[in-house]
Amino acid sequence: MKKLKILAINLCLRPYMPSFLFPLGLSYVIGAVRRAGYDLELLDLDKDRKTDAEIEEFLKKKDFDIVLMGCIVTGYKIIKELCRIIRQVKKDAVIITGNSVADSIPRILLEKTEADIAVIGEGEITVVEVLAKLSQDQPLEGIEGIWYKKDNGISYNSKRAEVLDINTLPYPDWEIFDMPGYIEIMKAGVSEPLPMPLEKIRPFLINTARGCPFRCTFCYQVFQGYPYRHRPVNSIVAEIKELQKRYGVNYISFNDELSFPTKKYAEEFVDKILSEKLSFFWLADCRSDLFSSRSDLVFLKKLKQAGCVGLGYSLESANAGILKAMNKKLSLENFIAQKKLLDEAGITSWTSLVFGYPEETKETIRETMDMCYELNIYPSTGYLLPQPGTPMYDYILAKGLVRDEEEYLLSLGDRQDLRINLTQMNNDEFQAEIKKHLKRIADKLNLGLTEDKLIKTVHYKAAKEK
Repeated sequence: MKKLKILAINLCLRPYMPSFLFPLGLSYVIGAVRRAGYDLELLDLDKDRKTDAEIEEFLKKKDFDIVLMGCIVTGYKIIKELCRIIRQVKKDAVIITGNSVADSIPRILLEKTEADIAVIGEGEITVVEVLAKLSQDQPLEGIEGIWYKKDNGISYNSKRAEVLDINTLPYPDWEIFDMPGYIEIMKAGVSEPLPMPLEKIRPFLINTARGCPFRCTFCYQVFQGYPYRHRPVNSIVAEIKELQKRYGVNYISFNDELSFPTKKYAEEFVDKILSEKLSFFWLADCRSDLFSSRSDLVFLKKLKQAGCVGLGYSLESANAGILKAMNKKLSLENFIAQKKLLDEAGITSWTSLVFGYPEETKETIRETMDMCYELNIYPSTGYLLPQPGTPMYDYILAKGLVRDEEEYLLSLGDRQDLRINLTQMNNDEFQAEIKKHLKRIADKLNLGLTEDKLIKTVHYKAAKEK
């Protein structure tokens, strides 16, 4: 059996950002690899930024057989360039990729880059099985959940079944990362209002669930096609305690597509926090209609007592036709009711908007922005960014708007930058209309945002007293 030397790379997806998040997905995979007994070194390009030349020099000094890395599909161009550098330095290294850049475009990824293996869906078990085969120089046939290069072609093995009980997955591997550094840098991304002075906040992330029960036509996430699963409350609380014990964490962002699927689950979580007398602040994502009755107010005050700073839930659009096109299961009446109840309970709301469906006009933009204005919400705003694996990507392909798929993938980036315009407005007119309304909301809330920060706000800005 060959003793493999493995290099894991954490990509830098947004080099212009002053803050960045701990890579939870990668840390779960690294933990699985190290528990399986493999030697692994980490190159953290998000925490310790390097130029391409510096990356090449680093790689030349290292001895490795396997490279593990991945990112969301909008980082395809970064993955492609890293693969090129790795192959140039180490021609025999096996490059294993994961996350939605592998999951949503496996064939393009393997045909157009130097990557060797694309891991589909959950990677903890799959990657360890791949490493076992590679360490024994055995073929990869039979390993579920991978695409891979074989005999100058591309092969796909069958889909891997989901991990039904995600509570069986151990905690992420924190120790290999610079935890003090991450805790410090993540302070810059903590949203207002602050529950304590910023210098005293020690923020971190936890995953409570995998997947999403909804299927919006613009959204792709790595557990697409798998059922929504959430961890039991006891497991989450135990992880919170461990983070407090090891690192003094006192502010937690539950980093999920959906943290609270039901009131019952939210109540169980809050009761556990209070019964354990845990002291920390936190924010989470919930359904936009989870709390829409006056009878929910008592529980919402209890939620705040348990440390809840804010809840995020998406609006995306206030136009009924666009919501239908998005397949967004949203009642605007419930959205409004929930926002008002959270205000009354002293809990901040976060929401996001997506502009740019073919049905979008100046009138629909105003309709959406008026709702945010009336509810005193400064929204996280972005443009429609059709991603592979979504109905809106199929739409732009069918309309002939993408002539070269890889060229389109190389153009992708943040949703705050307009990449493709499906409306009848020209680009300047479209963007100016959105910024006009964002400025109107920012002025009402006295946020003091300059024009270049109206969309790229970095983090949520709370209303200030005039």
